[in-house]
Amino acid sequence: MEKEKILLELKFKAVRSSGAGGQNVNKVSSKVVLSFDVSKSDALETDEKELLKIKLESRLTSDFILILNCDEDRSQLKNKEIITKRFLQILVNALKIPKPRKPTKIPTAVIKKRLNDKSNLSEIKQNRRKPDLL
Repeated sequence: MEKEKILLELKFKAVRSSGAGGQNVNKVSSKVVLSFDVSKSDALETDEKELLKIKLESRLTSDFILILNCDEDRSQLKNKEIITKRFLQILVNALKIPKPRKPTKIPTAVIKKRLNDKSNLSEIKQNRRKPDLL
């Protein structure tokens, strides 16, 4: 993954923010919409593209385009910085391959304790029964 090439492939669009905000919200386009086409990216290798398509399946459109929005700040520039950082973090997390889990052996002491507790509970329940007087 080449971050510089990927950053050049990003498409930004400025949109008016929704919600409350008074007069400023009606005239200033401070919300930033980022779009990134995973399938047409030259910065990603084919195996990376496939991994992204699998891991980001719920976030991608049917054309494999990742769309992110940011309207946290009143400044368009700050929103652009925030959304770029968020996008790079999403990519890094999606491309991270988890280490395979090594199954560990159950310690002997744990097995003995479980069997001991089991026999103790069985004995307690045996003592609760009515005595057999025959």
